[in-house]
Amino acid sequence: MLSTNQKKYLSDLSLLFVAFVWGGGFVAVKDALNTVTPMVLMSVRFVLASIVLYLFLHRWIGKIDKNDLKKGSIVGVILYIAFAAQTFGLQYTTASKQGFLTATYVIMVPLIYWIFYKRRPSTKAIIGSLITLVGIGLVSINATFTLNLGDGLTLICAFFFAAHIIAIEFFAKGMNVFKLAFIQIGVAAVLFVITALLTEPIPLSFTPRAWMAIIYLAVFSTFACFTLQTVAQKYTSSSHVSIILSLESVFAALLGVILLGEVLTPIMLVGCALIFAAILMVELNFSKKSKDV
Repeated sequence: MLSTNQKKYLSDLSLLFVAFVWGGGFVAVKDALNTVTPMVLMSVRFVLASIVLYLFLHRWIGKIDKNDLKKGSIVGVILYIAFAAQTFGLQYTTASKQGFLTATYVIMVPLIYWIFYKRRPSTKAIIGSLITLVGIGLVSINATFTLNLGDGLTLICAFFFAAHIIAIEFFAKGMNVFKLAFIQIGVAAVLFVITALLTEPIPLSFTPRAWMAIIYLAVFSTFACFTLQTVAQKYTSSSHVSIILSLESVFAALLGVILLGEVLTPIMLVGCALIFAAILMVELNFSKKSKDV
């Protein structure tokens, strides 16, 4: 059996993988939106992810009762709103700017936790979140930063991603985490299908490039990542999770350099260093068996 600390470190490694995959997700979504409408993209992504998740994990999911469905549906609705706002927003802003604005959930998580649980986050969690936000800004934002419709939608999405992290922490400790992962993705899939049918024309086919992006988003960004996140949050806190997941902005920048030939500037390197420093700060805090968030 693994010790409590070993479980936390294993959870951190899982979240690190999630951040890496999500870093590539911004590029995949932006590319797919060139040929696929937003809600159709999300519908196919979540339906495919639901099918893959059930095929691989049905033995661990087991029977779903009304209580499971109620809890998972709450998380699924929050997830749906977050992704709907993010996907619509990406049509009107850049991937790098959205990467930064989405990651403002790193500040929102401890504040929502404080309101929800009536417990003040630890000082290190607050300072770590602020340092992380500055680092993300240096990694993601250029000198011509202005706010538009897409940015406003992205800030709404960031709030609901923060709420999603809090909701997973709340429900994961009292139910089968594989059920929670499956129900939330399934509920989001149903809502996206309904939205797509009501608001967008349904295409008869997709380009090979679009299918590549959709499969990446469905199998890796959705099935693998949300399952790992849900399991990992059973063993760690919401503020800790949000800071580690903020590494997606670093990975997005690095993948842009490797795959798209973008330039890695000294300012971006400083931003990366700040984010890693914030994560180290939180890791040291949690190694002392603190009960603070």
